[in-house]
Amino acid sequence: MKLTYKNTIYACFLGYIVQAVINNFAPLLFLMFQTTYNIPLSQITLLIGFNFVVQLCVDLASAGFAEKLGYRKSMLLAHLLCIMGFIALGTLPELFPSPFFGLLISVFLYAMGGGLLEVLVSPIVEACPTDNKEKAMSLLHSFYCWGVAAVIVISTVFFSVFGMENWRILALIWAVLPLADGILFMFVPIEKPVAEGKGMKLRELISCKTFVILLFMMLCAGASEQAVSQWASTLCEKALGVSKTVGDLCGTAGFAILMGLSRALFGKFGDRISLSRAMSVSALLCVCAYLLISLVPSPAAGLIGCALCGFGVGILWPGTFSKSSSALPRGGTMMYALLALAGDIGCAAGPAVAGFGADVFGGNLRYGVLCAIVFPTAMIVLTMIRRKEK
Repeated sequence: MKLTYKNTIYACFLGYIVQAVINNFAPLLFLMFQTTYNIPLSQITLLIGFNFVVQLCVDLASAGFAEKLGYRKSMLLAHLLCIMGFIALGTLPELFPSPFFGLLISVFLYAMGGGLLEVLVSPIVEACPTDNKEKAMSLLHSFYCWGVAAVIVISTVFFSVFGMENWRILALIWAVLPLADGILFMFVPIEKPVAEGKGMKLRELISCKTFVILLFMMLCAGASEQAVSQWASTLCEKALGVSKTVGDLCGTAGFAILMGLSRALFGKFGDRISLSRAMSVSALLCVCAYLLISLVPSPAAGLIGCALCGFGVGILWPGTFSKSSSALPRGGTMMYALLALAGDIGCAAGPAVAGFGADVFGGNLRYGVLCAIVFPTAMIVLTMIRRKEK
């Protein structure tokens, strides 16, 4: 059977599900790491930051070698690193005198794979012949959300049936996902978004005012999303006082499902809606959700705030990608790599601000989330600037 560009897009969908496992499986285990390995909250925060710092370093490096190595070989390398990372997560913490060191190595491996996936998946979809690029991009990114929800639901069911102490087995099971997707990428057709040698160079991009604004929008999109997403499980259990199962399903999974819903809705009706206006309203909704989580002393309000935040941040990341590809059609791999770099800086900065803010307020994560409200607020300002500039 001859594989078509539809199969390429399906492989990219699965690639974003792999990315969801990379970013969201370990956060479900943070309290387990604290109790089993006696790892303090500050080191847990370091694990989050390290994941995204490694990804952003790969983002920066891949701009130079991805085109030379080729998209297919780069995707196979990304999936191999993800497989190694999940296997390491399930084995290395028990093999080192310092379990934290084993966790760092595991995060390093799968973060490298995740960084490559993030740079390559969007331009591969962009290069596929589709009728509406904005709708295709939003639908692509919705699969990250469905992946997050699947990680949470499957993990919660696994822990309920087999116990939290068997989390290492589940880490090994997740390695099957990048293995299957890597095999698929060996055979699907892959095109480049810009002909070789025709893409914009680094100096050309960073000297463009429009691109600089889009970079900061990408940073705020990543920070606004991950400041809540990465801490949602711990926030629900410690700050809101609900059980882990309720917190993961209603808070963390609710965040992911509504984020996916907003992207799927835009993927369905995006040709009838102004993307700029939709992003401005979404950023404002995100601010309201942050305030609901932080200031209303009710577990139910906190859970609703987590879910609403997911809906609010939903189109900020894919929307910025779409704006970039339409404003700078010659951007090429360098543009996507720099956007991914800015997004990962935000993904590291958002949880870090929330985590260190919580430390300042005696470990209260609700106030930590309040400190991170600067990111969705800045997103509102940047979308207004971009609309005025346009």
